[in-house]
Amino acid sequence: MAKITMREAISQALWEEMERDPKVFILGEEVGLWGGTYAVTKGFFDHFGAERVRDTPIAEAAIVGAAIGAALTGLRPVAELMTINFAFSAMDHIVNEAAKLHYMFAGQMVLPMVIRAVGGGGRQLGATHSQTPDAVFAHFPGLKVVAPGTPADAKGLLKAAIRSNDPVLFIEHATLYQTRGEVPDGELIVPIGKSKIQRLGRDVTLVTYSKMLEVSMKAAEQLAAEGIEVEIVDLRSLRPLDMDPVLESLKKTNRAVIVEEGWKSYGVGAEIASRIYEEAFDFVDAPIKRVAQAEVPLPYNRTLEQMALPNAADVVKAVKEVL
Repeated sequence: MAKITMREAISQALWEEMERDPKVFILGEEVGLWGGTYAVTKGFFDHFGAERVRDTPIAEAAIVGAAIGAALTGLRPVAELMTINFAFSAMDHIVNEAAKLHYMFAGQMVLPMVIRAVGGGGRQLGATHSQTPDAVFAHFPGLKVVAPGTPADAKGLLKAAIRSNDPVLFIEHATLYQTRGEVPDGELIVPIGKSKIQRLGRDVTLVTYSKMLEVSMKAAEQLAAEGIEVEIVDLRSLRPLDMDPVLESLKKTNRAVIVEEGWKSYGVGAEIASRIYEEAFDFVDAPIKRVAQAEVPLPYNRTLEQMALPNAADVVKAVKEVL
C-alpha cells in the first residue's frame, strides 16, 4: 500500500479512468500545457493529446455548459474549475441544467459529468477566493456533492464520480493537496453517499468532512492525552447524505460536536444537528455543539485568516463543553 499525496491520488484516478474509458476527457483553464492549477493534470496533455485534455477560455459558464452538452451526447467530461468560488459564474448551468435535466425529461437524459473545484481557505487568497459554499450546492437535488478528506477517499470517490451517470460536484480542499495517506493498490472505488467512521471512540461523536477531518484528528489526539476518546464520522459526501453512521455513533456516545469550515449560519452543521434531533432525540444527553468559521468574509492577512478558520483548539473546547 503506497503512501501518496492527495494531489497524486486525484491525478491517478483521472489517469486510470481516462485509460479505461475513451469517453472520459478533461476540460478547464490551463489543464493542458500548464498541467492544471495544482499540477493535478501535469503530463496528461502529452499522453492523451489535445482532443481529450482541452484548455478553455477563462469562462466558467462556458466550461460547465460545454461539459453538460458533452455529457448529453454520451461523453464523460471532467470539468476543472480553478476554484469553487468561480462556480457562481456557472450557477445557472449547474443548478438549473446539470442538476435538473434528468428529472425534468423523465430520465430520458443522463449527465455523466464531474465538476472538479478547489474550495476552502488557508492559502491567503482573499475573501472572494477562499469560501466554503459546500452547503449551497448540496441544497439542490439532482446534484451529487463529494468532499473527501483523505488521499484514499479522494481517489476512490473520484473514480466513482467519473463512472456515475449523475452530475457530481467534486470539492478538493486547497490545503490538502500535499497531505499524505495510504492508498490501497489496485482498483479502488469508494461509493458516493457513504459516511465512514475514521476514528473509534466512546465519549463524544465528532461529525466532519474534508479539511476539518484533519483538524478533528489533531483535536482527538490532544483529547486522548487527557483520557477523552472521541469517535470521528467523516461524511465524505454531502449529497446524498448518509446519516446512519452518525446516528449509530451518537446512540453510543450520546453527545455530538459537528465541525465544518463553512459558516455556521444555514450550514452543513445545522443540517446534521437537525437530523440528529429529529431521528435520535432520545439519545442526546447534551446540546449539540457546532464548530465553524467566524461569520466574516475570510481575511487576506494570514494571522486574521487563521483566527477566522476553525482549529483543533476550537474542537477541543467544544468537546469539553458537551461533556
